[in-house]
Amino acid sequence: MPGACRAGGARPKEPPTPEDLLLAAAYVSDAQYNRNVLFETSPRAVRLYYFYNHWAMRAATYFFIFLDLSLALFEEPALLPLPASATVGAELLCLAAFLGRLVHFAKVTPQTAFWRDTKNVCIVGALALTLADLVIYGSLAVADIRGVRWSRALRPVFLVNFPDGRQIRRALRSLRNALPDVLRVLLLFLFSLLLFALMALKLFGGRGLKTAQGSPYFSSLLESIFELYVLVTTANSPDVMVPAYERSRWACLFFAAFVVVNTYVFVSVFLAVVYHNYRRHLKNEIRQLAYLKRHKMVAAFNLLKVQAGSESVVEEATWKRLVRAAVPGLGASHLELLLRICDDGRTGHVDKTNFLRLPDLLNIRVVAISARTHPLEAWVPRVYGAPASRFVHAVVRHRVFVWACDAVVLANAVLIALEEKSVVVSRAEWLFLSLYVLEILLKLYTYEPRAYFGRTQFWNWFDALIVVAALVGTVAHDAIRAAGNYDSQPILDVVLVLRVLRLLRVVVSVQKFRVIVNALLSVGPMTLTFGGLVLVVYYALAIVGMELFQGRVHFLGPNATRAEALVCGNPALSGSAFARSRYCTSNFNDLASALVVLMELTVVNQWHVLAGGFAQVTHPAAMLYFVVVHVVVVILVVNIFTAVILEVFFVAYSLEKSEVETAIEKKIQELGVGIPEADVEGLPGGDAGDGSDKTALQGLYFRIASKKYRTVDTLLQRMFESEIAPDDEGPTLDEILSGSPSDMYLQNPSYEEGA
Repeated sequence: MPGACRAGGARPKEPPTPEDLLLAAAYVSDAQYNRNVLFETSPRAVRLYYFYNHWAMRAATYFFIFLDLSLALFEEPALLPLPASATVGAELLCLAAFLGRLVHFAKVTPQTAFWRDTKNVCIVGALALTLADLVIYGSLAVADIRGVRWSRALRPVFLVNFPDGRQIRRALRSLRNALPDVLRVLLLFLFSLLLFALMALKLFGGRGLKTAQGSPYFSSLLESIFELYVLVTTANSPDVMVPAYERSRWACLFFAAFVVVNTYVFVSVFLAVVYHNYRRHLKNEIRQLAYLKRHKMVAAFNLLKVQAGSESVVEEATWKRLVRAAVPGLGASHLELLLRICDDGRTGHVDKTNFLRLPDLLNIRVVAISARTHPLEAWVPRVYGAPASRFVHAVVRHRVFVWACDAVVLANAVLIALEEKSVVVSRAEWLFLSLYVLEILLKLYTYEPRAYFGRTQFWNWFDALIVVAALVGTVAHDAIRAAGNYDSQPILDVVLVLRVLRLLRVVVSVQKFRVIVNALLSVGPMTLTFGGLVLVVYYALAIVGMELFQGRVHFLGPNATRAEALVCGNPALSGSAFARSRYCTSNFNDLASALVVLMELTVVNQWHVLAGGFAQVTHPAAMLYFVVVHVVVVILVVNIFTAVILEVFFVAYSLEKSEVETAIEKKIQELGVGIPEADVEGLPGGDAGDGSDKTALQGLYFRIASKKYRTVDTLLQRMFESEIAPDDEGPTLDEILSGSPSDMYLQNPSYEEGA
C-alpha cells in the first residue's frame, strides 16, 4: 500500500539508508506544518514531494494565482485596459502553471487518492470550464458578438483549492458547515420581518404620509419589507421612523419593538449560531490534525528505530541527521538544545515518547543570543569599568529610566496636540529630539550594540528608526523654512506623525498592555487567513457586480459642472439620494471600484442608498444582489471572522505556556543559559552554562518567544489541546507508544485534509 510504513518491527543497529532518512524527514516536516497529504513512499516520489513543497514552488504558485486574479484589472471593464490577446495569453500561461502544479501533485500521491480528493476535482473542473469559456468568448469575438467572461468568477477556486490554501479552505468549510443552522435562523428572521412589515403596512400605509424625499411611506408590502430590513442594519435610522413619529409619538413603540427583536435578538443569534458551528467543526478538524500528526511521527519513528534492550529508540546521530534533513536552516545551538530536551538523561538515544513531540518542539520559537563583550570594554576597559561608567549602566537598566523615557514621549505628544505651529513647541522639539538621541546613545553605551539591534529586537529598531527619521525630517524642515523658497509643510506632517508613533513604545512598555499587544499579534495570522476568505468572496461578487452594473454609473470628475455630472452620467438618477450624496465614484466600472463598493456595503452605512441607485439605473430586482451581498458578507463572513478573533484572542490572552514550552524553558534554565525577556536588549560578557555543558551552547543565551507561532495550525491546536483527549478518535496514545500499527491514516485517504 503506498504511503505505508516500511519499518514494522525491530531493526538491527545499523545506520538508516538515505532513502529511509529522507522519507522520515518528510513525515516530520509534514507533522510540523500539518501537511496531511498522502504521498507515495518510493525514493523518486519522496524527492518529487520535497520539490513540490519547496518554497520556490509555492511562491511560483502564489505568483500565478495573483497574476490570474489581477487580470480583471486589465480586462473589460478595465481600470487599465490591455489588448484582449495580452490578457488571454497571460491567463493561458496561468492555466498552464496550474495544470503543471496539479500534474506534479498527481505524481506524488496515489491515483485513487488523487481523484477522491475534492479539491483536485475542483481544480480540474475550473481549468476545463475556464478553457471552454475562453473558446466560446473568442469565437463570439471573431463573429463580432459581445460575450460574457463568466468563468472569471471561478478564479478564486485556484487560490482556495491548491494545498497551499488550506487555511482559506478551512474558513470556507466553516461557512458551509454553518449554513444549515444559519438558514433555519434566517427563515425565522424573515418570518419576523414579514410580520412586522404587515403591521407597518396596516399602521402607516395609506395614511398620506410622505418620506423626506416626498415618496409614499410604506406604500406596499415589498417596500415595507425592504425598509425594515434596512432598519435591521441601522443604516436608515432614524429616517425610517420620522414620518410616523411626527404623526404620533406612539409610533416609536413599534420601531423600538422591531429593533429589539430583529436588530439585537436575531443578529445576536446569527453570531451565536455561526460561532457555535465554527467552534464545533474546528474542534473536530484539530482533533483529526493531532491524530494524523501522531501517525506521521510513528511512521517516521518506525523507519529509524533500533533496539536498545527491550525498548525501541532512535540513536542520537540518526536523530540529528533527521532534524537537519527536516529543518535544513536550524542552527547548531538550537539543535543541541532540542537534543538535550529529547535526550534528557544523555543516554545517546531518543525514546519514542520524546521523538513524537519533535514537531511541537520545532514549532516553538527559540531565540539564541550570543553573549558578546561590549566593544568599549575591549577598547577602553579601564574607562568602561570605572565606577562612574557602572553607575550609568545601573541607571539605564533601572525601571525608573524606562518610566522617565516614557514620560518624555508623553510630554512631547501633549505639546504636539496643543499647538503644532507654536514657536514654543517648535523650539521644544529640538529638546525632545536631543533627549531621544541621548536615550539611544545611553542604551548603546550600556548594552552590546549587536545584541541591542538583534534580529528579534523589533522595538529597538522601531525606536531608532523613528528618532533618526524625525531628526532628519526636522533638520530638513528647518533648513527649507530658513531658505524660504519651498513649502516644508509635507515634511513637517511626516515628522509630526513619526513623533506620535513613538507612543506605541509607551504602550508596549506597560506589562498589562504588552499582554494584550502579544495577543493581538497572535490574532494576526488568523486575520490574514480570513483576509484571504474575504478576498475570495469579494472577488466573486465583484465580477458578478461588474457584469450586472458596468457602465451604468459614471464619475465625470470632481470639478465637473455639466448636468450629466450631477446625475452620475445617468438621467435615471435625477433627484435620487444616490446622486445627491455624490456616490458617483461608487460604481462597478472596473475591479478596483467594485471592490471599494463591496467594502462600503460591508460597513453597512448607507448601503440602501447604494442599492437604490443601482436599482434605479437597471431594474428593481437588482436590490437582490445587494441583499445577497449583505447576507453573505455581513451575516456569514463577518460573523465567522468575529468568532475566530474572539476564540484566538481568548486563547492567546489567557492560556499558560504549553507543556512543550515549559520543557524547553526548564532545560534552558537547567543549562544556565536562560535570559528573561526583559533583559534581551543587551547581555554581559562571558560564557553561558557550566563546564560540563559548553559544546554548541557555549557563549549563548536562549529565550522563548512564547506568544508567536510558526503556523496557524499550531495556534489552533493550542486552542483546543486542553480539550482533546489523547485517545479521542482512533488508537489511544498508549497504543501508539506500544508500537501499534497506524494503518488507519495509511489506508484511508479520506483523512487527507480537504477531501
